Amino acid sequence: ADSLSILSLFNPETAGEYGFTPETFPAMFIPNTYEFYWTTKAKQFADRMKAEYNVFWNEERQAKALNLGMSPVDVSILASIVQEETNKKSEKSRIAGVYINRLRKGMLLQADPTVKYATGDIGLRRILNRHLETDSPYNTYLYPGLPPGPITFPEIQSIDAVLNYEKHNLIYFCAREDFSGYHNFSRTHAEHERNAARYHRALDSLRMEKKAEP
Repeated sequence: ADSLSILSLFNPETAGEYGFTPETFPAMFIPNTYEFYWTTKAKQFADRMKAEYNVFWNEERQAKALNLGMSPVDVSILASIVQEETNKKSEKSRIAGVYINRLRKGMLLQADPTVKYATGDIGLRRILNRHLETDSPYNTYLYPGLPPGPITFPEIQSIDAVLNYEKHNLIYFCAREDFSGYHNFSRTHAEHERNAARYHRALDSLRMEKKAEP
């Protein structure tokens, strides 16, 4: 199947055939290594993905989702946010725990990756205040709860990080000031503000160093 025929799958009618909405349909396509015949048509590919989805969401995973008060699709939506927040395997379950804590407290998720998705600017590197005002159901700074669908295709590792989230009382996190890709976590907004201030000072210092380079 060529790329155009694969893209043509993503329409309301086809999504509905498999029990999804256009927004949630990406949750059916779980990134993994699969073997196909080269003659596989787009519809056959979708059929296989639905079969793999059903195998993946076995009784154990469904039970864990139920314990979270979530559907498999809800888990995939949250997993897509976690995946966009970090590429550090060791942090995924902790970040998942932060968002689950926020959901249970009725707080806004305020996830920057959802704002980036809402703007439609995939090259956006820094979220500014004007981006936070983007009126979209995917903007979790404006709208409570989970967005309508995944913001990317969540990998198995990210989905399992949500299902096996780290239980803690953390509510906030921001990038570490050492630019390692890891995050500082905190329980209170005051702690978070201090962590954020350290990161922004380090960022400003880095910019000054770059400007000073010959």
